[in-house]
Amino acid sequence: MKIERLYAITVYLLNHGRTSAAELARHFEVSLRTVQRDMDSLCLAGIPIVAVNGAAGGYEISERFVMDRGFATSDDYSYILTALQGLASATEDQKVKNILEKVSYASDPGENGMILDLSTLREVDRELLRTLQTAALEKRTVEFTYTNNNLETRTHTVEPVAVLYRWYAWYLLAYSRFKQDYRTYKLVRMSGLRVTDQPFEREHKPAADILRETDGSDSRQYTEIVIRCKESAKARVREYLKGYVTQEFPDGSALMKATVVENEQFWLGTLLSLGDAVEVTAPEAVRERLLTSAEKIVSLYGKV
Repeated sequence: MKIERLYAITVYLLNHGRTSAAELARHFEVSLRTVQRDMDSLCLAGIPIVAVNGAAGGYEISERFVMDRGFATSDDYSYILTALQGLASATEDQKVKNILEKVSYASDPGENGMILDLSTLREVDRELLRTLQTAALEKRTVEFTYTNNNLETRTHTVEPVAVLYRWYAWYLLAYSRFKQDYRTYKLVRMSGLRVTDQPFEREHKPAADILRETDGSDSRQYTEIVIRCKESAKARVREYLKGYVTQEFPDGSALMKATVVENEQFWLGTLLSLGDAVEVTAPEAVRERLLTSAEKIVSLYGKV
């Protein structure tokens, strides 16, 4: 176990550069004393660890050190291939397929008991996905018409950083010149995309770094709802709304709680589709919203 951790620490330092002892202890779930002993062990093994004192100090590996790139094990390659196969199934990107072929040829992967079939992600317009990727790589701004959750539509000019899949949908992470901040835009709500000849006005950090810095500022409004579910509906509330049981009743029904995004529609449609198998007991505003939607549906079909 210690050897595996030492190897992992070496790779971590090569990827992230100078890192504090406290961060290493947190990342590898060990004590500060263990981190110090690991640094001593790496030095004895010939890894040129450099300790830097001060507020911005930490441990790093000398720039003279170069690690053999052929260090991956059979298990390592099995997970690399699984990830590449998942990405290929999601995007059908020819570059990804070519990389997959290279890694498959150059490695002897073992089994890891996992398959990532992300083919449902291909529902997005692949040409739109490729256009945005290209614009991000070439550092050219894009313009598009966008309709937000509040059904407000306007034209945006942004500097695309990366496309990403999260929250069950494809998004564009971009810098809004109007807002002077980073925003995510759901691709399915875009129309009239145009790549301009305007270059970026600023340099952007890697997308992963931007997301780490901005994820804490999620502007969406969340509401916790309480649902009385018949036994037949519990599995669906758990699956589609990530609900969890708070109280069971002798007849098999239960009280469940779930957290929803106020101005999104998926959860509302799910509750309506479950009919009389569920009843939202709180908050009252959600009950009224469901009642209004149900009355409109009855009114519509009552005219037939």
